Amino acid sequence: MQNTNTNSGISIQVSLSGYSFKVEGDHGSGRWLSGAEMFTTPEFQKRYGQVRISLLTHKCTLVPEQFFDSKEAGRMLSDVVKTGDNDIVDYIRVEQFGAVLIFSNSIGETLSRAISQSVLTEDGFKARVLPEMYYILESLEKCPEYNKIVASWADGYLHLAIGQGRNLMLANIFKAPDFTTAEYFIFNALKKLQLNPEMSTITFRTPLGEEEEMSLYRYFRSVEKI
Repeated sequence: MQNTNTNSGISIQVSLSGYSFKVEGDHGSGRWLSGAEMFTTPEFQKRYGQVRISLLTHKCTLVPEQFFDSKEAGRMLSDVVKTGDNDIVDYIRVEQFGAVLIFSNSIGETLSRAISQSVLTEDGFKARVLPEMYYILESLEKCPEYNKIVASWADGYLHLAIGQGRNLMLANIFKAPDFTTAEYFIFNALKKLQLNPEMSTITFRTPLGEEEEMSLYRYFRSVEKI
């Protein structure tokens, strides 16, 4: 019989490199774990009030709701990123920004599916695997400051969203093979939006190494990890 944990949720991020997780109000992995470790992760043997699984797929695009057509979702995505003939295209509405996020989880991994089948809610519900950008946008709305910067970085891609007040200023994914390149895209985006890093807090959803975190602290007022 599985143990239950009825008062908390778990958030799991999956990349080609492995996975990381955080239990609400408790603790997390704090680093990327290999796929093989999912079978020995104690937290994955419990059930939760809420299970959130994000996949760091770069195959996604945000479309204003008035321009969205579900029949054209595949074409809309392929206009922005390279997709394969066998890629499965899906979408989810981002109501707080009046937009639809079109995405494909077809990036050559099966770990996210295995985790979704193993880590269940209290009633046995299997969580839907959503793109990391969806949860970045959700986190953006929850940032208490006027200037909001939320990012994730893994597998050579930077996922970045920037907002001011209730307005979404940027939501994009950049090819960044190393963290220095990721920082370049962050600062370039801030410069174009005329935001001062020294007056801003940046929030990262993915694990940061000590050197990466210290590098960000040289430029930003504060660095938050969620």
